[in-house]
Amino acid sequence: MEIWAQLFSKVWNLIFSSSIFVFIFLPGVLLLHAITPRRWRNSLLFLASILFYAWGEIEYTSVMLACIFMNYAAGLLIRRAAGTPAAGRVCAGAVAANVAMLVWFKYANFIAENLNHIRQTLGFHAFAWQAVHLPLGISFFTFQAVSYVVDVYRGHVKPQRSLVDYAMYKSLFPQLIAGPIVRYVDVATEVSSRNASWADAVSGCRRFVIGLAKKMLVANALSVPADRVFGLQHGELSAAVAWYGIVCYALQIYFDFSGYSDMAIGMGRMLGFHFLENFNHPYSAKSLTDFWRRWHISLSTWFRDYVYIPLGGNRISPARTYANLCAVFLLCGLWHGASWTFIVWGACHGFVLAVERIANERFSFRSPAVASRLYLILVVLVSWVFFRADTLEHAMRYLSAMAGIGVARAVSWPLFYNREIGIAMIAGIFCCAPAPAFFKALAGQRPALFAMCRSVILLLLFFLCLLKLAAGTHNPFIYFRF
Repeated sequence: MEIWAQLFSKVWNLIFSSSIFVFIFLPGVLLLHAITPRRWRNSLLFLASILFYAWGEIEYTSVMLACIFMNYAAGLLIRRAAGTPAAGRVCAGAVAANVAMLVWFKYANFIAENLNHIRQTLGFHAFAWQAVHLPLGISFFTFQAVSYVVDVYRGHVKPQRSLVDYAMYKSLFPQLIAGPIVRYVDVATEVSSRNASWADAVSGCRRFVIGLAKKMLVANALSVPADRVFGLQHGELSAAVAWYGIVCYALQIYFDFSGYSDMAIGMGRMLGFHFLENFNHPYSAKSLTDFWRRWHISLSTWFRDYVYIPLGGNRISPARTYANLCAVFLLCGLWHGASWTFIVWGACHGFVLAVERIANERFSFRSPAVASRLYLILVVLVSWVFFRADTLEHAMRYLSAMAGIGVARAVSWPLFYNREIGIAMIAGIFCCAPAPAFFKALAGQRPALFAMCRSVILLLLFFLCLLKLAAGTHNPFIYFRF
Protein backbone atom coordinates (compact mmCIF):
# COMPACT_ATOMS: atom_id res chain seq x y z
CA MET A 1 0.00 0.00 0.00
CA GLU A 2 2.83 2.40 0.81
CA ILE A 3 4.39 1.87 -2.62
CA TRP A 4 1.08 2.57 -4.33
CA ALA A 5 0.57 5.70 -2.19
CA GLN A 6 3.98 7.05 -3.19
CA LEU A 7 3.33 6.29 -6.86
CA PHE A 8 -0.09 7.92 -6.63
CA SER A 9 1.33 11.08 -5.08
CA LYS A 10 4.02 11.34 -7.77
CA VAL A 11 1.74 10.72 -10.74
CA TRP A 12 -1.22 12.89 -9.70
CA ASN A 13 0.70 16.08 -9.16
CA LEU A 14 -1.91 18.56 -10.29
CA ILE A 15 -0.06 21.84 -10.37
CA PHE A 16 -1.04 23.85 -13.43
CA SER A 17 2.29 23.23 -15.15
CA SER A 18 2.22 19.45 -14.80
CA SER A 19 1.60 17.02 -17.65
CA ILE A 20 -1.30 15.33 -15.87
CA PHE A 21 -3.08 18.67 -15.45
CA VAL A 22 -2.41 20.03 -18.94
CA PHE A 23 -3.27 16.84 -20.84
CA ILE A 24 -5.82 15.02 -18.69
CA PHE A 25 -7.46 16.98 -15.88
CA LEU A 26 -8.05 20.33 -17.60
CA PRO A 27 -9.21 18.94 -21.00
CA GLY A 28 -11.44 16.44 -19.20
CA VAL A 29 -13.10 19.12 -17.08
CA LEU A 30 -13.55 21.44 -20.08
CA LEU A 31 -15.10 18.65 -22.15
CA LEU A 32 -17.48 17.59 -19.39
CA HIS A 33 -18.38 21.23 -18.73
CA ALA A 34 -19.22 21.74 -22.41
CA ILE A 35 -21.52 18.70 -22.67
CA THR A 36 -23.13 18.99 -19.23
CA PRO A 37 -26.54 20.72 -19.05
CA ARG A 38 -26.27 24.23 -17.62
CA ARG A 39 -28.16 23.43 -14.42
CA TRP A 40 -25.56 20.76 -13.50
CA ARG A 41 -22.39 22.65 -14.46
CA ASN A 42 -21.80 24.15 -11.03
CA SER A 43 -22.14 20.72 -9.44
CA LEU A 44 -19.59 19.37 -11.93
CA LEU A 45 -17.12 22.18 -11.20
CA PHE A 46 -17.54 21.73 -7.46
CA LEU A 47 -16.79 18.01 -7.68
CA ALA A 48 -13.83 18.62 -10.00
CA SER A 49 -12.47 21.28 -7.65
CA ILE A 50 -12.79 19.04 -4.59
CA LEU A 51 -11.00 16.29 -6.51
CA PHE A 52 -8.28 18.74 -7.51
CA TYR A 53 -7.77 19.86 -3.90
CA ALA A 54 -7.99 16.36 -2.45
CA TRP A 55 -5.19 15.10 -4.70
CA GLY A 56 -2.85 17.61 -3.15
CA GLU A 57 -4.29 17.83 0.36
CA ILE A 58 -6.78 15.04 1.01
CA GLU A 59 -6.27 15.06 4.79
CA TYR A 60 -7.31 18.71 5.04
CA THR A 61 -10.11 18.86 2.52
CA SER A 62 -12.44 18.93 5.52
CA VAL A 63 -10.96 22.31 6.53
CA MET A 64 -11.97 23.86 3.24
CA LEU A 65 -15.41 22.21 3.37
CA ALA A 66 -15.92 23.54 6.89
CA CYS A 67 -15.00 27.02 5.65
CA ILE A 68 -17.55 26.65 2.85
CA PHE A 69 -20.43 25.58 5.11
CA MET A 70 -19.66 28.15 7.81
CA ASN A 71 -19.55 31.15 5.49
CA TYR A 72 -22.53 29.99 3.43
CA ALA A 73 -24.61 29.84 6.62
CA ALA A 74 -23.21 33.16 7.84
CA GLY A 75 -24.26 34.89 4.61
CA LEU A 76 -27.83 33.66 4.95
CA LEU A 77 -28.00 34.63 8.64
CA ILE A 78 -26.68 38.13 7.91
CA ARG A 79 -29.29 38.57 5.21
CA ARG A 80 -32.06 37.36 7.51
CA ALA A 81 -30.98 39.74 10.27
CA ALA A 82 -30.26 42.69 7.93
CA GLY A 83 -30.70 46.07 9.61
CA THR A 84 -30.41 44.68 13.15
CA PRO A 85 -27.46 44.43 15.55
CA ALA A 86 -27.59 40.67 15.11
CA ALA A 87 -26.33 41.02 11.52
CA GLY A 88 -23.21 42.78 12.76
CA ARG A 89 -22.62 40.13 15.39
CA VAL A 90 -22.94 37.31 12.85
CA CYS A 91 -20.57 39.11 10.47
CA ALA A 92 -18.04 39.76 13.24
CA GLY A 93 -18.30 36.14 14.38
CA ALA A 94 -17.75 34.80 10.87
CA VAL A 95 -14.76 37.09 10.30
CA ALA A 96 -13.30 36.07 13.67
CA ALA A 97 -13.80 32.37 12.88
CA ASN A 98 -12.07 32.73 9.50
CA VAL A 99 -9.17 34.65 11.02
CA ALA A 100 -8.89 32.14 13.88
CA MET A 101 -8.73 29.30 11.36
CA LEU A 102 -5.95 31.08 9.45
CA VAL A 103 -4.05 31.93 12.64
CA TRP A 104 -4.19 28.36 13.93
CA PHE A 105 -3.07 26.62 10.77
CA LYS A 106 -0.59 29.23 9.55
CA TYR A 107 0.82 30.92 12.65
CA ALA A 108 0.50 28.49 15.57
CA ASN A 109 3.95 27.01 14.90
CA PHE A 110 5.50 30.48 14.60
CA ILE A 111 3.89 31.64 17.86
CA ALA A 112 4.91 28.47 19.70
CA GLU A 113 8.47 28.71 18.40
CA ASN A 114 8.84 32.31 19.58
CA LEU A 115 7.22 31.62 22.96
CA ASN A 116 9.63 28.74 23.50
CA HIS A 117 12.53 31.00 22.54
CA ILE A 118 11.41 33.55 25.15
CA ARG A 119 10.96 30.82 27.79
CA GLN A 120 14.43 29.43 27.15
CA THR A 121 15.94 32.92 27.25
CA LEU A 122 14.37 33.41 30.69
CA GLY A 123 15.74 30.06 31.86
CA PHE A 124 12.59 27.96 31.57
CA HIS A 125 12.19 24.69 29.69
CA ALA A 126 10.50 24.78 26.29
CA PHE A 127 7.02 23.32 26.26
CA ALA A 128 6.26 20.36 24.01
CA TRP A 129 4.58 21.26 20.74
CA GLN A 130 3.11 19.15 17.95
CA ALA A 131 3.65 20.99 14.67
CA VAL A 132 0.48 22.10 12.86
CA HIS A 133 0.27 21.38 9.13
CA LEU A 134 -0.41 24.28 6.73
CA PRO A 135 -3.25 23.36 4.34
CA LEU A 136 -2.78 24.39 0.72
CA GLY A 137 -4.37 27.67 -0.26
CA ILE A 138 -5.72 28.54 3.20
CA SER A 139 -4.46 32.13 2.99
CA PHE A 140 -6.47 32.62 -0.19
CA PHE A 141 -9.73 30.88 0.62
CA THR A 142 -10.02 32.44 4.11
CA PHE A 143 -9.53 35.96 2.71
CA GLN A 144 -12.06 35.13 0.01
CA ALA A 145 -14.50 34.06 2.72
CA VAL A 146 -13.99 37.25 4.73
CA SER A 147 -14.70 39.39 1.66
CA TYR A 148 -17.94 37.45 1.06
CA VAL A 149 -19.46 37.85 4.52
CA VAL A 150 -18.38 41.50 4.81
CA ASP A 151 -19.80 42.36 1.37
CA VAL A 152 -23.08 40.65 2.28
CA TYR A 153 -23.20 42.62 5.54
CA ARG A 154 -22.44 45.91 3.74
CA GLY A 155 -25.21 45.17 1.23
CA HIS A 156 -22.82 45.09 -1.73
CA VAL A 157 -24.09 41.67 -2.79
CA LYS A 158 -26.93 39.32 -1.94
CA PRO A 159 -25.97 36.02 -0.30
CA GLN A 160 -25.94 32.94 -2.47
CA ARG A 161 -28.92 30.76 -1.52
CA SER A 162 -27.73 27.65 -3.33
CA LEU A 163 -25.16 25.72 -1.29
CA VAL A 164 -23.83 24.03 -4.44
CA ASP A 165 -23.38 27.33 -6.25
CA TYR A 166 -21.60 28.90 -3.28
CA ALA A 167 -19.43 25.82 -2.78
CA MET A 168 -18.47 25.90 -6.45
CA TYR A 169 -17.48 29.57 -6.22
CA LYS A 170 -15.50 29.01 -3.03
CA SER A 171 -13.61 25.97 -4.29
CA LEU A 172 -13.27 26.75 -8.02
CA PHE A 173 -9.98 25.05 -8.91
CA PRO A 174 -8.37 27.74 -11.14
CA GLN A 175 -8.09 30.12 -8.16
CA LEU A 176 -8.28 27.71 -5.22
CA ILE A 177 -4.63 27.03 -4.40
CA ALA A 178 -2.80 30.28 -5.11
CA GLY A 179 -5.36 32.91 -6.06
CA PRO A 180 -6.04 35.43 -7.34
CA ILE A 181 -8.48 36.32 -4.55
CA VAL A 182 -11.76 36.29 -6.49
CA ARG A 183 -14.47 38.23 -4.65
CA TYR A 184 -18.02 36.99 -4.92
CA VAL A 185 -19.28 40.47 -5.82
CA ASP A 186 -17.17 40.34 -9.02
CA VAL A 187 -18.51 36.99 -10.26
CA ALA A 188 -21.93 36.71 -8.60
CA THR A 189 -23.82 36.93 -11.90
CA GLU A 190 -21.57 34.37 -13.59
CA VAL A 191 -21.90 31.94 -10.67
CA SER A 192 -25.65 31.77 -11.24
CA SER A 193 -25.71 32.14 -15.02
CA ARG A 194 -22.84 32.31 -17.49
CA ASN A 195 -22.18 31.67 -21.14
CA ALA A 196 -18.86 30.06 -22.05
CA SER A 197 -18.61 31.53 -25.56
CA TRP A 198 -16.22 30.40 -28.26
CA ALA A 199 -14.48 33.79 -28.16
CA ASP A 200 -13.91 33.42 -24.41
CA ALA A 201 -12.60 29.88 -24.91
CA VAL A 202 -10.07 31.03 -27.52
CA SER A 203 -9.05 34.02 -25.42
CA GLY A 204 -8.73 31.79 -22.38
CA CYS A 205 -6.52 29.32 -24.24
CA ARG A 206 -4.22 32.12 -25.34
CA ARG A 207 -3.99 33.46 -21.79
CA PHE A 208 -3.31 29.99 -20.39
CA VAL A 209 -0.44 29.42 -22.84
CA ILE A 210 1.07 32.80 -21.96
CA GLY A 211 0.94 31.93 -18.28
CA LEU A 212 2.35 28.46 -18.87
CA ALA A 213 5.24 29.94 -20.87
CA LYS A 214 5.97 32.48 -18.13
CA LYS A 215 6.14 29.67 -15.62
CA MET A 216 7.94 26.97 -17.61
CA LEU A 217 10.33 29.03 -19.74
CA VAL A 218 11.23 31.98 -17.50
CA ALA A 219 10.40 31.34 -13.82
CA ASN A 220 11.64 27.74 -13.78
CA ALA A 221 14.88 28.59 -15.59
CA LEU A 222 15.68 31.48 -13.24
CA SER A 223 14.77 29.53 -10.11
CA VAL A 224 17.94 27.46 -10.53
CA PRO A 225 20.50 30.32 -10.26
CA ALA A 226 18.38 32.08 -7.61
CA ASP A 227 18.37 28.99 -5.39
CA ARG A 228 22.06 28.35 -5.92
CA VAL A 229 23.11 31.92 -5.16
CA PHE A 230 20.96 32.13 -2.01
CA GLY A 231 22.43 28.78 -0.96
CA LEU A 232 26.01 30.16 -0.94
CA GLN A 233 27.81 30.87 2.30
CA HIS A 234 28.76 34.46 3.12
CA GLY A 235 32.41 34.00 2.21
CA GLU A 236 31.42 32.63 -1.19
CA LEU A 237 29.12 35.52 -2.12
CA SER A 238 30.58 38.48 -4.03
CA ALA A 239 28.65 41.68 -4.73
CA ALA A 240 28.21 40.82 -8.42
CA VAL A 241 26.88 37.34 -7.67
CA ALA A 242 24.58 38.68 -4.94
CA TRP A 243 23.01 41.27 -7.27
CA TYR A 244 22.73 38.67 -10.00
CA GLY A 245 20.95 36.28 -7.62
CA ILE A 246 18.38 38.80 -6.42
CA VAL A 247 17.61 39.92 -9.99
CA CYS A 248 17.03 36.27 -10.90
CA TYR A 249 14.72 35.87 -7.90
CA ALA A 250 12.81 39.08 -8.68
CA LEU A 251 12.11 37.82 -12.18
CA GLN A 252 11.36 34.30 -10.92
CA ILE A 253 8.73 35.36 -8.40
CA TYR A 254 7.06 37.73 -10.84
CA PHE A 255 6.83 35.24 -13.70
CA ASP A 256 5.94 32.40 -11.34
CA PHE A 257 2.99 34.17 -9.76
CA SER A 258 1.85 36.28 -12.71
CA GLY A 259 2.10 33.13 -14.83
CA TYR A 260 -0.11 31.27 -12.35
CA SER A 261 -2.57 34.18 -12.39
CA ASP A 262 -2.62 34.21 -16.20
CA MET A 263 -3.38 30.50 -16.24
CA ALA A 264 -6.13 30.97 -13.65
CA ILE A 265 -7.67 33.85 -15.61
CA GLY A 266 -7.43 31.85 -18.83
CA MET A 267 -9.10 28.78 -17.35
CA GLY A 268 -11.78 30.99 -15.85
CA ARG A 269 -12.58 32.39 -19.28
CA MET A 270 -12.77 28.89 -20.76
CA LEU A 271 -15.42 28.12 -18.12
CA GLY A 272 -17.33 31.39 -18.61
CA PHE A 273 -15.85 33.41 -15.71
CA HIS A 274 -14.10 36.76 -16.06
CA PHE A 275 -11.65 37.19 -13.20
CA LEU A 276 -10.13 40.60 -12.65
CA GLU A 277 -6.50 41.21 -13.62
CA ASN A 278 -3.92 40.49 -10.92
CA PHE A 279 -0.74 42.02 -12.40
CA ASN A 280 -0.08 45.05 -14.58
CA HIS A 281 3.67 45.25 -15.34
CA PRO A 282 4.65 46.12 -11.74
CA TYR A 283 8.37 46.48 -12.46
CA SER A 284 7.62 49.36 -14.80
CA ALA A 285 6.13 51.38 -11.91
CA LYS A 286 7.64 54.73 -10.93
CA SER A 287 7.11 54.43 -7.17
CA LEU A 288 6.33 51.80 -4.58
CA THR A 289 2.80 53.20 -4.34
CA ASP A 290 2.41 52.62 -8.07
CA PHE A 291 4.01 49.19 -7.70
CA TRP A 292 1.27 48.09 -5.30
CA ARG A 293 -1.40 49.23 -7.75
CA ARG A 294 0.14 46.78 -10.21
CA TRP A 295 1.45 43.85 -8.11
CA HIS A 296 -0.90 41.14 -6.78
CA ILE A 297 -3.82 43.51 -7.29
CA SER A 298 -6.38 41.18 -5.72
CA LEU A 299 -4.40 41.15 -2.45
CA SER A 300 -3.54 44.86 -2.33
CA THR A 301 -7.15 45.87 -3.03
CA TRP A 302 -8.34 43.34 -0.41
CA PHE A 303 -6.18 44.98 2.26
CA ARG A 304 -7.31 48.41 1.07
CA ASP A 305 -11.04 47.62 1.24
CA TYR A 306 -11.17 45.40 4.32
CA VAL A 307 -8.34 46.72 6.52
CA TYR A 308 -7.00 50.13 5.44
CA ILE A 309 -10.31 51.89 4.78
CA PRO A 310 -12.01 50.49 7.94
CA LEU A 311 -9.02 51.82 9.92
CA GLY A 312 -9.80 55.29 8.57
CA GLY A 313 -8.09 55.32 5.19
CA ASN A 314 -7.19 58.84 4.09
CA ARG A 315 -9.96 60.49 6.11
CA ILE A 316 -7.99 60.81 9.35
CA SER A 317 -4.94 62.73 10.51
CA PRO A 318 -1.71 62.36 8.51
CA ALA A 319 0.04 60.65 11.44
CA ARG A 320 -2.73 58.04 11.72
CA THR A 321 -2.69 57.52 7.95
CA TYR A 322 1.04 56.81 7.97
CA ALA A 323 0.64 54.47 10.96
CA ASN A 324 -2.19 52.65 9.19
CA LEU A 325 -0.05 52.19 6.08
CA CYS A 326 2.70 50.63 8.16
CA ALA A 327 0.23 48.42 10.04
CA VAL A 328 -1.46 47.21 6.86
CA PHE A 329 1.83 46.21 5.26
CA LEU A 330 3.02 44.52 8.42
CA LEU A 331 -0.12 42.38 8.11
CA CYS A 332 0.55 41.97 4.39
CA GLY A 333 4.03 40.66 5.16
CA LEU A 334 2.69 38.33 7.83
CA TRP A 335 0.02 37.08 5.42
CA HIS A 336 2.76 35.88 3.07
CA GLY A 337 4.42 33.72 5.70
CA ALA A 338 4.86 33.01 9.41
CA SER A 339 8.43 34.29 9.63
CA TRP A 340 10.24 37.40 10.83
CA THR A 341 11.68 37.82 7.34
CA PHE A 342 8.18 38.37 5.91
CA ILE A 343 7.33 40.76 8.74
CA VAL A 344 10.43 42.83 8.02
CA TRP A 345 9.63 42.74 4.29
CA GLY A 346 6.16 44.12 5.00
CA ALA A 347 7.55 46.72 7.42
CA CYS A 348 10.02 47.93 4.78
CA HIS A 349 7.24 48.38 2.24
CA GLY A 350 4.98 50.14 4.77
CA PHE A 351 7.78 52.52 5.78
CA VAL A 352 8.69 53.42 2.20
CA LEU A 353 5.02 53.92 1.28
CA ALA A 354 4.59 56.28 4.24
CA VAL A 355 7.72 58.22 3.23
CA GLU A 356 6.45 58.48 -0.36
CA ARG A 357 3.12 59.79 0.91
CA ILE A 358 4.85 62.42 3.07
CA ALA A 359 7.05 63.47 0.15
CA ASN A 360 4.08 63.79 -2.21
CA GLU A 361 2.12 65.86 0.30
CA ARG A 362 4.93 68.24 1.25
CA PHE A 363 6.95 68.54 -1.95
CA SER A 364 5.79 69.16 -5.51
CA PHE A 365 8.71 67.99 -7.61
CA ARG A 366 8.82 65.32 -10.27
CA SER A 367 11.86 63.19 -10.84
CA PRO A 368 12.79 61.93 -14.32
CA ALA A 369 11.04 58.71 -15.33
CA VAL A 370 14.33 56.81 -15.54
CA ALA A 371 15.36 57.89 -12.04
CA SER A 372 11.92 56.97 -10.65
CA ARG A 373 12.07 53.50 -12.15
CA LEU A 374 15.63 52.92 -10.95
CA TYR A 375 14.56 53.96 -7.44
CA LEU A 376 11.60 51.55 -7.56
CA ILE A 377 13.74 48.65 -8.78
CA LEU A 378 16.33 49.31 -6.05
CA VAL A 379 13.70 49.36 -3.29
CA VAL A 380 12.00 46.21 -4.59
CA LEU A 381 15.24 44.26 -5.07
CA VAL A 382 16.52 45.10 -1.59
CA SER A 383 13.20 44.16 0.00
CA TRP A 384 13.00 40.89 -1.99
CA VAL A 385 16.11 39.77 -0.08
CA PHE A 386 14.03 39.52 3.12
CA PHE A 387 11.27 37.76 1.21
CA ARG A 388 13.64 35.09 -0.14
CA ALA A 389 16.09 34.63 2.73
CA ASP A 390 15.53 31.81 5.21
CA THR A 391 16.29 33.92 8.28
CA LEU A 392 16.96 37.54 9.20
CA GLU A 393 20.62 36.67 9.70
CA HIS A 394 20.73 35.20 6.19
CA ALA A 395 19.09 38.35 4.80
CA MET A 396 21.56 40.67 6.51
CA ARG A 397 24.53 38.62 5.27
CA TYR A 398 23.14 38.74 1.76
CA LEU A 399 22.56 42.52 1.91
CA SER A 400 26.09 43.06 3.19
CA ALA A 401 27.38 41.09 0.21
CA MET A 402 25.29 43.25 -2.14
CA ALA A 403 26.89 46.30 -0.53
CA GLY A 404 30.35 44.84 -1.15
CA ILE A 405 31.12 44.36 2.55
CA GLY A 406 33.56 41.54 3.16
CA VAL A 407 35.87 39.65 0.86
CA ALA A 408 34.50 36.74 -1.14
CA ARG A 409 36.52 34.15 -2.92
CA ALA A 410 36.10 33.78 -6.67
CA VAL A 411 33.19 31.60 -7.74
CA SER A 412 32.63 29.69 -10.93
CA TRP A 413 30.00 31.49 -13.00
CA PRO A 414 29.03 28.34 -14.93
CA LEU A 415 27.41 27.18 -11.68
CA PHE A 416 24.90 30.04 -11.98
CA TYR A 417 24.73 30.90 -15.65
CA ASN A 418 24.25 29.19 -19.00
CA ARG A 419 22.69 30.04 -22.34
CA GLU A 420 19.16 29.04 -21.30
CA ILE A 421 19.34 31.21 -18.18
CA GLY A 422 20.65 34.13 -20.22
CA ILE A 423 17.81 33.85 -22.73
CA ALA A 424 15.28 33.57 -19.89
CA MET A 425 16.70 36.72 -18.24
CA ILE A 426 16.59 38.74 -21.46
CA ALA A 427 13.06 37.56 -22.24
CA GLY A 428 11.97 38.23 -18.67
CA ILE A 429 13.35 41.77 -18.57
CA PHE A 430 11.84 42.53 -21.98
CA CYS A 431 8.41 41.23 -20.95
CA CYS A 432 8.39 43.21 -17.69
CA ALA A 433 7.55 46.34 -19.69
CA PRO A 434 4.24 46.96 -21.49
CA ALA A 435 4.05 45.98 -25.14
CA PRO A 436 6.00 48.40 -27.37
CA ALA A 437 4.01 50.92 -29.41
CA PHE A 438 4.99 49.00 -32.56
CA PHE A 439 2.93 45.97 -31.54
CA LYS A 440 -0.02 48.11 -30.52
CA ALA A 441 0.09 49.90 -33.87
CA LEU A 442 0.34 46.58 -35.72
CA ALA A 443 -2.69 45.25 -33.83
CA GLY A 444 -4.69 48.33 -34.79
CA GLN A 445 -3.58 48.78 -38.40
CA ARG A 446 -2.96 45.18 -39.51
CA PRO A 447 -5.17 43.02 -37.26
CA ALA A 448 -4.98 39.95 -39.53
CA LEU A 449 -1.18 40.02 -39.65
CA PHE A 450 -1.02 40.64 -35.90
CA ALA A 451 -3.36 37.71 -35.20
CA MET A 452 -1.28 35.40 -37.40
CA CYS A 453 2.00 36.44 -35.74
CA ARG A 454 0.47 36.03 -32.30
CA SER A 455 -0.82 32.53 -33.15
CA VAL A 456 2.57 31.43 -34.46
CA ILE A 457 4.35 32.76 -31.35
CA LEU A 458 1.86 31.09 -28.99
CA LEU A 459 2.17 27.76 -30.80
CA LEU A 460 5.95 27.99 -30.55
CA LEU A 461 5.77 28.83 -26.85
CA PHE A 462 3.37 25.95 -26.21
CA PHE A 463 5.66 23.55 -28.08
CA LEU A 464 8.63 24.68 -25.96
CA CYS A 465 6.56 24.18 -22.82
CA LEU A 466 5.68 20.67 -23.95
CA LEU A 467 9.38 19.90 -24.36
CA LYS A 468 9.98 21.09 -20.79
CA LEU A 469 7.08 19.01 -19.48
CA ALA A 470 8.35 15.94 -21.31
CA ALA A 471 11.86 16.46 -19.91
CA GLY A 472 10.53 16.66 -16.35
CA THR A 473 12.66 19.70 -15.49
CA HIS A 474 12.67 21.55 -12.14
CA ASN A 475 9.09 22.81 -11.74
CA PRO A 476 8.34 24.50 -8.40
CA PHE A 477 5.37 26.77 -7.66
CA ILE A 478 6.71 29.07 -4.94
CA TYR A 479 3.38 30.78 -4.19
CA PHE A 480 1.78 27.52 -2.99
CA ARG A 481 3.29 28.06 0.46
CA PHE A 482 1.38 31.29 0.91
